[in-house]
Amino acid sequence: MHPPILQSYLAGQWFGSEPGQALHDAASGAVVAHTHAGLGDFEAALQYGRGTGVRALLELDFQQRAARLKALARYLAEHKETLYEWSLYTGATRNDGWIDIEGGIGTLFSYASMGSQELPAGNVVHEGPVVTLGKQGQFVGSHILVPREGVAVHIDAFNFPVWGLLEKFAPSFLAGMPCIAKPATSTGYLTWALVRLMLESGLLPEGCLQLVIGSTGDLLDRLGGQDAVTFTGSAATAARLRANPKLLERGVPFNAEADSLNSAILAPDVQASDPEFELFVREVVREMRVKAGQKCTAIRRILVPRRHLDALGASLAAKLAALRIGDPRLPEVQMGPLASKDQQRDVGEALQRLRACCDTVFDGSTQPAWAGVGAEQGAFFAPTLLACPRPAEVAAVHDVEVFGPVSTLMPYDDLDDALELAARGQGSLVATLATRDPLLAARAVRRAAVHHGRILVLDEQAAKESTGHGSPLPALKHGGPGRAGGGEELGGMRAVAHYLQRAAVQGSPTMLGAVVGEYVRGGRRIEGEVHPFRRHFEELRIGESLLSHRRTVTEADIVNFGCLSGDYFYMHFDDIAARESAFGQRIAHGYFVLSAAAGLFVSPAPGPVLANYGMDNLRFVKPVRIGDTIQARLTCKRKIDRRKTDAQGRGQGVVAWDVEVRNQEGELVASYDILTLVAKREAPGQAS
Repeated sequence: MHPPILQSYLAGQWFGSEPGQALHDAASGAVVAHTHAGLGDFEAALQYGRGTGVRALLELDFQQRAARLKALARYLAEHKETLYEWSLYTGATRNDGWIDIEGGIGTLFSYASMGSQELPAGNVVHEGPVVTLGKQGQFVGSHILVPREGVAVHIDAFNFPVWGLLEKFAPSFLAGMPCIAKPATSTGYLTWALVRLMLESGLLPEGCLQLVIGSTGDLLDRLGGQDAVTFTGSAATAARLRANPKLLERGVPFNAEADSLNSAILAPDVQASDPEFELFVREVVREMRVKAGQKCTAIRRILVPRRHLDALGASLAAKLAALRIGDPRLPEVQMGPLASKDQQRDVGEALQRLRACCDTVFDGSTQPAWAGVGAEQGAFFAPTLLACPRPAEVAAVHDVEVFGPVSTLMPYDDLDDALELAARGQGSLVATLATRDPLLAARAVRRAAVHHGRILVLDEQAAKESTGHGSPLPALKHGGPGRAGGGEELGGMRAVAHYLQRAAVQGSPTMLGAVVGEYVRGGRRIEGEVHPFRRHFEELRIGESLLSHRRTVTEADIVNFGCLSGDYFYMHFDDIAARESAFGQRIAHGYFVLSAAAGLFVSPAPGPVLANYGMDNLRFVKPVRIGDTIQARLTCKRKIDRRKTDAQGRGQGVVAWDVEVRNQEGELVASYDILTLVAKREAPGQAS
């Protein structure tokens, strides 16, 4: 079988039939694929994305796109072995591939879940809160987030060809923004295989995903203010791309996640006999071994108390010497080659710069030969551990990054010294602090957070479930200040917001409510004869409201609620103490007020409301005293159709209800939202 030509997918068509650059198996050196010759029509690709892609994505809402992400994740999980086959050519072991492939698919699942839980059934996110701008509440304002009508260009590094694309694609797709993916050329065959699977799934709206193999030509020059660029790679390349005059002139958002000199700090409280000492050793070795150290989050600087320098060095050297290195296809191999011969050359040159100012603690090149036939033709590189006795005096150890299985030990004298050395990295993606002392952790993290995007505090308890120093997680931000690029990826819904445009909206409560798709207090309400709890999900209208009957709070209410709940707090039962308090008399339990309000507005007979599963934004605004009369207003605030069914197959949606409880003077005493599951009208088995 001849090595395939990797085609680009632009403007709805595969492009490129003539071979270009040969791409090689990292372990054997054999040719596995060719890029295509020539450049595609990038103007046509952008117009296709901004037109067909935007229209197709916005025909779906946030909830529907979340459902598509989940279905896509399932499809890729069913076809992942195809990706694992291609992954071997990159030099990744099965475990390395698991991080890239399963991690990428897991990110799709995570964003599908977050979107379903946190985003509305529409294409406008009400960021809130509503701010009253006039004295009488007739002029209000708030913030909304809406999908941009442009294209996101995602430029990825060579080390994670699957996860790198999917962790950018997931939030941009959820936001409703089509993308053009540009993988690094050396491992682009794996991203090409991924994109082919994604397109073959039939789950993606037309125009939402395009692929560039090889050069981007003048693509960035053609971007405008509705477009966006995300980049993962070297700090030098990030700086060059960011400085593109057209991007600057047109205000194109640019997010960079760059390689950095990340550090791991063994805190001064840790003794050699403590579990944290061994955990620290394992963490460092893992970061040198996984992907042969080709990770933007890998540990490059190991900061250790001077008294532990020799012991830590010996322990690390012993574990590095035990690593089995070779062809990643062999089951016993723990570390494969670098991704390419070019990468092998770059790592070697950078290592020589560090050797000139550091001692060598462990040199893996003196170990037995690599495992596997043909390994001598591959891009292998020996794990190497260096030591810099005077790190405060040697600039190179804080400036030169060796993007491979190389790390440098640096002794320090006290915690302040360690934190200053960590800061010498000029901005890092992540740092690990191994400590047993919570007070030390609190002090160190506050200072280290200035220079790092993420901090792992490692102790024996966390280690039982920790995903490790080098594993960005969908719910937490990935990025860092300064040299690390100054950008943010992931971070839950923060990543989705990167692809949405924020706008302030001012107007009457009625008009603002119409814009954001939810009831805003002071806006027009719909008063009807049918209790809102008697309406099915699709029948309910935003703003549909019920004003309850009234109830006067008595001393018996307070006594009975206290007996029932066991809450005998003095403000409810001690008349003397209550009179001496700021309230001047006994008051009702806040939770009694909530219970009484529920009794005022519920419709007790069986009906469409299936369950109350939560309460948001609860505030007890004013005290309720004995003799006060309360009244509740229930208003349909927001509806979210998550397109789910119950165990009987009945469709259901989520309804948020605005609740106001007022006293006889019309003063607000309690304010909150309640969340309910509400059935649809469909017969069992017919839910969408």
